[in-house]
Amino acid sequence: MPSIDEPEPQRSLKRITWQYENCLSCVWFKPNDPLNADILERGMCVHSKFKEYQLVVSGRDWCNLFTEVRQRQIDKLQEGAAD
Repeated sequence: MPSIDEPEPQRSLKRITWQYENCLSCVWFKPNDPLNADILERGMCVHSKFKEYQLVVSGRDWCNLFTEVRQRQIDKLQEGAAD
């Protein structure tokens, strides 16, 4: 149980929160394992603003550049991984 005297940033880090529109459901997220990707999977963010940084994120991360991936894009990515 967090202490009442503890500053808010430290208390917030101890809570688990789930976000909507996270990296796992974003078109820019390229997981290391597309067949078994979940919110803990790590992968590259390939958005043009981040490509030069080779940014590695997890499926549960999120940002304001989120663009929802469509099911047919997921199917295509998984078909390529299965070959």
